[in-house]
Amino acid sequence: MKNFILVAGATGDLGGRIVKSLISKGAEVHALVRFESDKAKITEIAALGVTIVEADHSNKEQLINACKGASCVVSALAGLRDVIIDTQVLLLEAAVAAGVPRFIPSDFSSDFTRLAEGENRNFDLRREFHTHLDKAAIKGTSILIGAFADILSYNTPFYNLKKQTVAYWGDDPNWNVDFTTKDNAAEFTAAAALDAETPGILRIASFQLSPLEMAAYAKDVKKTEFMLKPMGSLADFSAYNKRERAAHPEGENELYTSWQQSQYMHSMFSVQNAPLNNDRYPGINWTSAEEVISRI
Repeated sequence: MKNFILVAGATGDLGGRIVKSLISKGAEVHALVRFESDKAKITEIAALGVTIVEADHSNKEQLINACKGASCVVSALAGLRDVIIDTQVLLLEAAVAAGVPRFIPSDFSSDFTRLAEGENRNFDLRREFHTHLDKAAIKGTSILIGAFADILSYNTPFYNLKKQTVAYWGDDPNWNVDFTTKDNAAEFTAAAALDAETPGILRIASFQLSPLEMAAYAKDVKKTEFMLKPMGSLADFSAYNKRERAAHPEGENELYTSWQQSQYMHSMFSVQNAPLNNDRYPGINWTSAEEVISRI
């Protein structure tokens, strides 16, 4: 059997983009989907020439059968502990049992390897998953992307178009924040999935943008002044996030609860992707900050 790439989470936004990019590169792709997955989305990716593999994600034998013959398993799963730890560990064990040589976990985040534990709940789950991956008889590769560029359209403090402000934490308005578009992340991930010699970590960014540059770009594109707003120290921000988490324990069951969103913002100003591996796969058209801002 010809080797194929198995993509878990293929019916999701990022997973679907990874599938499409793999197909564009001539790869054979199998999509691992749950029996209860959206049938319309399954039909959409099947139309691309993808082999659909339905399986109970809690059934290890079914997962092993899905993994057999794969050259790489790509996880684009999204969720909390039941997904990032429980399901993904089972998928990892199935990949090892099936003899798959490579595994790309669902990291796609800021560089949590350089962030203190307790600063970001969702990143802590990824760190915990790596305690399993690091011991497994398989080659793992994390693809770290910073923040997805589409958050610039959400009126977050970093870029609030409605209020015409650009906010930042810490004492350096020249701090570069890493942003990657989902299409760039998907294309790079597809290339990495087809590359048998990837290192343990690959760091990318479509663009890196400081608060000062953000204000200047916004002024140029939107033809209006944007006010730069210092928000205080990272230490105070961290303490605030911890208080909010403790005060709202119901958020532990929500993927993007308000204090988790605040933790993401803290992470953006705490760690950077360096050095970048953008040049590893020539031909990727990296989206610029101006392109993203102009679309908002």
